[in-house]
Amino acid sequence: MDQFDYTVVAGFGLLLVVSVVAETALAGAAFGGFLLSLSVWRLYDGRPWEAIAWLIWVGAAVALVLTPAGVAFLVLFFGSLLCGTAVLFASRFNLLPNIWTVDRS
Repeated sequence: MDQFDYTVVAGFGLLLVVSVVAETALAGAAFGGFLLSLSVWRLYDGRPWEAIAWLIWVGAAVALVLTPAGVAFLVLFFGSLLCGTAVLFASRFNLLPNIWTVDRS
């Protein structure tokens, strides 16, 4: 775990407190903004796959804000969480190709 991971844990803890106090839509919007900033931070750090994983998790935040009915909510929310988690762990374990550096030789 690096400094970024500790920031993520602290941010999620703060958002958990906000979700208890605020409405679901407001908490979802705050969650989406936080995830979007994490994605940009990872992209700027040179980790595009992790940035994509955080962007996929923005879909879960959108599900909280839009709150579609029934199965659509389950698919959007849990599908985003599952896909984002898979991409994040695949990136951390170096299972995905390196798309950031270019070999010009």
